[in-house]
Amino acid sequence: MKILMASKALVVGAYHAKLEALGAHPGIDLLALAPDSWVESGRRQRAEPVTPAHYGLRYQPLRLNGRFHLHWWPGLAGAVEDFRPDIVHIDEEPYNAATVHACRVARGRGARVVFFAWQNIRRRYPPPFAWFERYVFGRAAGIAGTATAAEVLRAKGFGGRLAVVPQFGVDPELFAPGDREPGATFRIGYAGRLIEAKGIELLVEAVRRIDGDMELLVAGTGPLEEAIRGQAPGDGRVRLLGALPSAEMPGFYQGLDVLVLPTLGRRGWTEQFGRAAIEAMACGAPVIVSDAGELPTVVGEAGRIVPAGDVEALEQALDDLREHADERRRLAEAGRARVLAQFTHARIAEATAAFYRAVMDDPGG
Repeated sequence: MKILMASKALVVGAYHAKLEALGAHPGIDLLALAPDSWVESGRRQRAEPVTPAHYGLRYQPLRLNGRFHLHWWPGLAGAVEDFRPDIVHIDEEPYNAATVHACRVARGRGARVVFFAWQNIRRRYPPPFAWFERYVFGRAAGIAGTATAAEVLRAKGFGGRLAVVPQFGVDPELFAPGDREPGATFRIGYAGRLIEAKGIELLVEAVRRIDGDMELLVAGTGPLEEAIRGQAPGDGRVRLLGALPSAEMPGFYQGLDVLVLPTLGRRGWTEQFGRAAIEAMACGAPVIVSDAGELPTVVGEAGRIVPAGDVEALEQALDDLREHADERRRLAEAGRARVLAQFTHARIAEATAAFYRAVMDDPGG
């Protein structure tokens, strides 16, 4: 079974690990298209170099790079013509131009199409995106990243073959507990965009309120960077590290006593997964997350969950974990076990390969 996957997420080297597991799966011949770069918030990220062992890889430019819903792959037709895949897996929402283009290219050459959806809020989209979605619904199978996303797709009228498979997993040997011994300084971590919807300002405020020897390490960039510098206490307890390369993230998590994702959400958007949470859990770092979107589902009982926007609840959770090392150890063990059971690349590859087989066995195509 020949699979061609096109994904802008592959600009990040760490995301290729899932493809290694999928490409090594019996009966899968995989070719991946990755962008040579991706533009987000005016910042161009060049593709991180990787050396694939179990799949083919081509880097290609994107048209309308940085336009989440309007970009597309001009080289897709040539790749399909050369590779002759049975399935084209376009790693995009059904309302995106790239997905429409992939449907036209793939079905015009006899291949079946699979899209990926995160959307966990039922929304009406304006033209042309509503037209894009209806077009794709009639021509493709779907993978939903969460059960909520699957429910949304069904409620919007998608009647095709559908599976629930997380997009993100971890390599449990790379993302593994480190050797750090608990020290006098309680280390809190945050990883993600520095934007209001992610709740980073709430976390800084919670840290300001707690006395004692602690520090907040912030991995990420965004428009709130200067505001956070101004909000942070002047004692150096808040350190902005900038955007760390994916290869450095295991070490970041291994050095933490707790990772916090205090997402607030915004109108029309809430947390769709929480990749940083499973990476931290795999590394043995306890996690505190808000109850926004999919975070409680991802973390389950292996982390602390606080009401979104409640700075006092967040402050109390941080203070409690700082004072109770036994609870930190319990959460670390529970988080690692949850990741091994549900969120490794091997488990995600197995579920994805099974869905590909189901798509090929479907006489309706």
